[in-house]
Amino acid sequence: MAFSSLKSDRERGLLDGQFLIAMPGMKDANFIRTVIYVCAHTEAGAMGFIINRPQSVKFADILLHLNMIDQNEAIMLPEQARNFPIQTGGPVESGRGFVLHSDDYLSESSIPVSDDISLTATLDIVRAISDGRGPSRATMLLGYAGWGPGQLEAEIAQNGWLNCPPNEDLIFDRALDCKYDRALALIGISAAMLSSEAGHA
Repeated sequence: MAFSSLKSDRERGLLDGQFLIAMPGMKDANFIRTVIYVCAHTEAGAMGFIINRPQSVKFADILLHLNMIDQNEAIMLPEQARNFPIQTGGPVESGRGFVLHSDDYLSESSIPVSDDISLTATLDIVRAISDGRGPSRATMLLGYAGWGPGQLEAEIAQNGWLNCPPNEDLIFDRALDCKYDRALALIGISAAMLSSEAGHA
């Protein structure tokens, strides 16, 4: 699914707002030991964001790249903006930034993902964050994960993913190294308990 097909007036899909947790047998290097927050799941496909992959780019780098500030202004950014988390959201459109955030910030371009979390991919939220006017909880993700029609369902059926309801704290938590294990703990299992092969009776 392309990000452009994600609309605010769409009906919620079965996996919308869910976590996907990669199984140990995941062969795609883009998704080994990943936790993905699904933002849209429809007959046209699915899209979401990896929430446990670091990114070396800093928020100030984003602002400089967009010509929103100069080097002197980068030094003067509010602490919250200087330390704003940037993560690798997925392999699709990896040069494009998306902000997952709490619903205390909304613009005309914000798309509700759940009752409490929205997605904004326009410069207005970048400006708000740089000015200290951004949402109380947020993370920027470069790129996203996308699946075509039926692709995600097939991967789940082939034992590629587990899914479970999300935990908002986990979405915005900056302790990325242990997110995979903590996501599994949400459904009461550990990585050691998982098999890379689907079981059949």
